[in-house]
Amino acid sequence: MNPLPTVRGRLSKARALSELTWLRVGGPADYLFQPADVEDLQGFLRDLPEDVAVFPMGVGSNLIIRDGGLRAVVIRLGRGFNDIATDGDIVTAGAAALDAHVARKAADAGIDLTFLRTIPGSVGGAVRMNAGCYGSYTADVLQTAIIVTRQGELVELTPNDLNFRYRQSDLPEGSVLIAAAFKGPLGDPEELHTRMGAQLKKRDETQPTKDRSAGSTFRNPAGFSSTGREDDVHDLKAWKVIDDAGMRGAAQGGAQMSPKHPNFLINTGTATAADLEGLGEEVRKKVYETSGITLEWEIMRVGDPLE
Repeated sequence: MNPLPTVRGRLSKARALSELTWLRVGGPADYLFQPADVEDLQGFLRDLPEDVAVFPMGVGSNLIIRDGGLRAVVIRLGRGFNDIATDGDIVTAGAAALDAHVARKAADAGIDLTFLRTIPGSVGGAVRMNAGCYGSYTADVLQTAIIVTRQGELVELTPNDLNFRYRQSDLPEGSVLIAAAFKGPLGDPEELHTRMGAQLKKRDETQPTKDRSAGSTFRNPAGFSSTGREDDVHDLKAWKVIDDAGMRGAAQGGAQMSPKHPNFLINTGTATAADLEGLGEEVRKKVYETSGITLEWEIMRVGDPLE
């Protein structure tokens, strides 16, 4: 590998990634880069050898990194990329800002982005994955997104540029999303905070929020429109077909399908990435055998397995 560019931020070689993901599994990245600011990121991407892969990473809330690690430079944004500002009905947030913090700051200003409150992760991931719940999606509220391209250029994207779909969007290859602006309906701050409190209570009652998980493991096996909104024609839920296949509480090594919510894959404390992915694939196999339905992963899986 050719020498990497000189940076002002932190550039670490052979950096273990397991501690940076919610599931606490995975091998090392070739490098981990934490830029000091936008200019640092621009210069790094501009001068990075073309044959070096780039993998932008948020807080690792929806991610399994395989045990062999990643042959890439992982870019993780931190301080300097997490500011949140409001103006009228617009909320502008850095890509590293947590979804929950954005929802609370918006509610303080009387802007309804309450659906973000219970989504684990950061703004960058929410845009990348068109995150949503309670019938609302990131695509519904996004105004613009700012990226740094692989050539180090700042570019503003619109929702049309991103081509939002269910849990998907199109970002230019090798680019890093650094900020986004959202427009939400106006509301009463007290009512918005009350609603979010009720959402949190419901989540804690129905999901294993105290366990080490990465949120929903599989997408609901339903139809979705071209805008990424769930189609009302189908009402199948992933947890139900997993339950019907007898896989609630199923385990492999240190991995388990949550007894509380069978669409949550959890690390009971000793799981490897291979345990987690292997159990997920076994669930997919059993669901297909019992219902003919092929479940699609919602959790992103990246990197190399251990040989």
